[in-house]
Amino acid sequence: MTPALRETVTTALTLLVFAVIGSALLSGTFRLTRPYIAASEQAEKLARISETLPPGSYDNDLVRDTRPLPADPLLGLRHPGHYYPAYKNGVPVAVVLEAAAPDGYAGEIRLLVGIMADGRIAGVRVSAHKETPGLGDYIDAAKSRWIRVFDGRSLDDPPEALWKVRKDGGRFDYMAGATITPRAVVKAVHKSLKYFAAHRATLLSPPRPERPRRDPVPAPRGSHTPSPPPDLPSPAGDRKP
Repeated sequence: MTPALRETVTTALTLLVFAVIGSALLSGTFRLTRPYIAASEQAEKLARISETLPPGSYDNDLVRDTRPLPADPLLGLRHPGHYYPAYKNGVPVAVVLEAAAPDGYAGEIRLLVGIMADGRIAGVRVSAHKETPGLGDYIDAAKSRWIRVFDGRSLDDPPEALWKVRKDGGRFDYMAGATITPRAVVKAVHKSLKYFAAHRATLLSPPRPERPRRDPVPAPRGSHTPSPPPDLPSPAGDRKP
C-alpha cells in the first residue's frame, strides 16, 4: 500500500469513527432530553389553549380530556385534529377547537378557537403560521391585540354578510398592505362557529365517566381457605413417663 493510499484510508477511518461517535452522542442526547421536550411542549400547548378561555371558567384538565376531530372543510383541517372540552363541576361550559386557515399569504395558519356553550367566542389564538415577519406578526397575541377582535362574537354577531374585513365590506379591521392574512383568519373563525353550531350536542357532551377500579375477584361461594392440619399427638413411644 502506497503512503498516499495509506493516508487516505487512515483519514477515512478517522472520519468514520468520529461520525459513529457523533451519531451515538446525538442519539443519546435525544433520548435523555425527549421527556423534557415533550413535557415542555405539553405545557406550552396547554398554556396556549387556556388563553382561549376565561380564567376560572373550567376545572378540568383540557389536555387530558382531549377528543378527536375529523378532517372537516368547515375547520379547514386536511388531517384529523382535536378539540378540548371544558367542564365546570362536571357540566360542559365551553370547547376549544383546532382549526386552520388554509389560504394564508404564506400558507396554512393554525388556530385554536375557544367557544362558550352559548355560542360566543371566548378567545382565538394562532398556534402556528408562516406569514411574513412584520406583516403577519399582528395575528400573534403576544405582539398585537388584533386577534382579540373576535372575543364575544358569535355566528350572528355580526351578521354573516359582515364576517369580512372592512376592505371587503365587513366589520373586521385589517393592517394596511396585508389583507390576505386577516381575511383568511376571519373566514376560518367564522367557519369554526358554523362547525360548532352543527355539532354542538357532540362537542358539549358530558364528561366521560372514569373507569372504576377493579376489585379483587371474590372466591367462589362455598369455597374456603384450607386451615392448617391440627398438631398430631406424639407417638406413644415418645411420651414421657
